[in-house]
Amino acid sequence: MALDRWIAFCVLLLFVAYGYGAFFTMDGQLPPIMRRSPIWPSTFPKVLAIGGILVSLWIVLGFEKAPETEKVTETNLSRLSRHGVGQAVALLVLMVAYAFLLRPLGFLGSTFLFLTVGSYILGERRYVMMTVVAAVAAGVVWYLVDQVLGVFLLPLPFFMMGG
Repeated sequence: MALDRWIAFCVLLLFVAYGYGAFFTMDGQLPPIMRRSPIWPSTFPKVLAIGGILVSLWIVLGFEKAPETEKVTETNLSRLSRHGVGQAVALLVLMVAYAFLLRPLGFLGSTFLFLTVGSYILGERRYVMMTVVAAVAAGVVWYLVDQVLGVFLLPLPFFMMGG
């Protein structure tokens, strides 16, 4: 079996365990009034588990393979730098920095910084467009999560919020 199928098989096992937790253990502690609700806290994990199981089964069974008429090129590991590994590592470092800066800079500042620097790493050089899109995206996501869903996110740094 190819490496991609082995990886998909391991992911399949993880999603089966996640699905077991979502279907059989998450809803046991719900109060009776929430049991009548059409959407439970385990609804999204159940959908995610089913989707993950289906996609990983698709790969394990080999349905994603290209037809024999198409030429499939293998990745040459000796020329790995041509595949954007530096960008991938930079984005991973940026994600870790985002997690650490979320509390001190607030959601709006850290998300704006993450989106702006991330788009720069990926090659965007239209700075005005980059900053406008990052500002609008950070503001819209904060509004939806904080105001619409009711999940409190600290929008500004703690020293600007009076605490």
